[in-house]
Amino acid sequence: MADYSNLTVLIIDPNQGMRASIHNMLTQVSITKVDQAVSAGTAIRALGIKNYDVILCEYDLGSAGGNEAGQDGQQLLEDLRLHRVISQWAIFIMLTSEGVYSKVVSAAELLPTDYILKPFTVDVLSQRIGRALERRATFLPVYQMIGQGKAREAIAACLAAEAAQPRYATDYARLRAELLMSLDRMPEAEQAYIGIVASKPLGWAQLGQARCAFALKRYPDAQAQLEALLAANPKLMAAYDLLAQVLRAQRKDDSAKQVLEDAIAISPHMVSRLRNLGEVSLAVGDIDSAEKAFKQVVAKAKYSEFRDPADHVNLVRTLVKKGDGSGASAVIRDMERSLRSGPGTEVCRAYSAAMVQELNGNTDKAAAELAKAMAVLSEATGMSSNLKLGLAHSCLANRMDEQASVLFKELTADPGSGVTDADVVSLCQQAGREDMAEQYDKNLDSEVDSMVRQAAIKSREGDLRGAVDVLQQALRRRPEHTGLWTVAATAMLRQIMDQGWDATLAIQCTGLLRRIRDDNPANPLLPGLIAQYTAIRQKYAPAVAASAAAATAAAAAAAAAQSPAGAPAATAEGR
Repeated sequence: MADYSNLTVLIIDPNQGMRASIHNMLTQVSITKVDQAVSAGTAIRALGIKNYDVILCEYDLGSAGGNEAGQDGQQLLEDLRLHRVISQWAIFIMLTSEGVYSKVVSAAELLPTDYILKPFTVDVLSQRIGRALERRATFLPVYQMIGQGKAREAIAACLAAEAAQPRYATDYARLRAELLMSLDRMPEAEQAYIGIVASKPLGWAQLGQARCAFALKRYPDAQAQLEALLAANPKLMAAYDLLAQVLRAQRKDDSAKQVLEDAIAISPHMVSRLRNLGEVSLAVGDIDSAEKAFKQVVAKAKYSEFRDPADHVNLVRTLVKKGDGSGASAVIRDMERSLRSGPGTEVCRAYSAAMVQELNGNTDKAAAELAKAMAVLSEATGMSSNLKLGLAHSCLANRMDEQASVLFKELTADPGSGVTDADVVSLCQQAGREDMAEQYDKNLDSEVDSMVRQAAIKSREGDLRGAVDVLQQALRRRPEHTGLWTVAATAMLRQIMDQGWDATLAIQCTGLLRRIRDDNPANPLLPGLIAQYTAIRQKYAPAVAASAAAATAAAAAAAAAQSPAGAPAATAEGR
């Protein structure tokens, strides 16, 4: 029998009798290092102090303390993973009834390590813990590489393990694809997901493929993939969220709103989805729906240890748009009373107060509150891009142009913000500042022209890789600049021709060639670029073939795997 004596376990269950029963079962298999938590909040506090080998969590946590509105086990898991309270290799086992399992497993955003259906025996519990430990031991070397920041080494290890360990081939392929995405190597990640889907149409792999298409700005492709995925898997909740993002990127806000409403009808408690619904409702001018959504967000977030004062800001913004100054002021008072003080809360309070003062026609007081928000913004952590954009909008409306420019520069310099230069121009126009929009546009054109000249100098000096890097930055600044497409494609082809086959760069280049063709099939430069690409593939035929063979081998290994990554055990005892 396996030795479990050194394991540490946290039991999360509001029922004292059930906690005692599980504790007794663990003692029978020599697990004595056991702590208990009665709710999501107490669990988070315990996990903030100590790491546990195994977390056993009751799904129905809402009844803790007689509060039916509290978090359930699934929401707790999402909080723990989103805020990185538990590590990627933490073992989280959900304890649930068969009726709840059938609903949760189909709609879960993030899956636990395993499910155990009640009632269960000590043998079942011991077996499941053993199986989870075995799986963790298999993947731990890769997880440790990730923890050490060695993502590239982890990718290579996953690729080798896909062939060497067919039982876990799909799991390794999934992890490899996620690592590639984390490094922004989207074309390679997309190919990894395509290889998995080719062997078996797994929902999470199809979702990953659509995420890559979205990241590569192929919005129609992503939309088609997600609509087909939801037709086959109508309870794959993450697909609704991504589809809403794709639709919003195409300025189809009404359709995005409907998608989110459909998702909430299936799974009504996900705070981030309600937040997104509130934002898109505001965008389409449906103030009542926005108010309803944001009120739900504020109410539900009360039971999370990770409350965000920006949720109050969203509700204030909605009430101000509605003209309800007294309601907005009440929300600000609730923010001051119920949230911990700190820079983030002060930014949100001051910004909210500025909106109310502006509504009441007190422009001087509004500007004073905005100045307070800007003064502490640099000390605040976790402020969202949307909040900063809203703050910039208020600054523009109050002629605080310098402060708005600081925010714009910060947001566009951060690739993770999701804010583009086009978004900045649009915001200036929405704020009634056409003068700022025109000036920003001119400055951007000047910066992009400078980058093209810089790339040309690097190319003449023989720094082909540096030239391509600069042009890729320019493309991020002006993604719809058709002239940049041909310049960048030419530079990429020259780098590959001179420095050897680069599968990632080749995929990026073919994407540009496709965009050039779709924009203007008669483009006079297109035939020459296609001819260059064909010549390069012929020159490096062995390397091209090796890349294709690696992808085929990975797909074959995935096909040989017995279970999809992260899937819950379908043979749970007690069903």
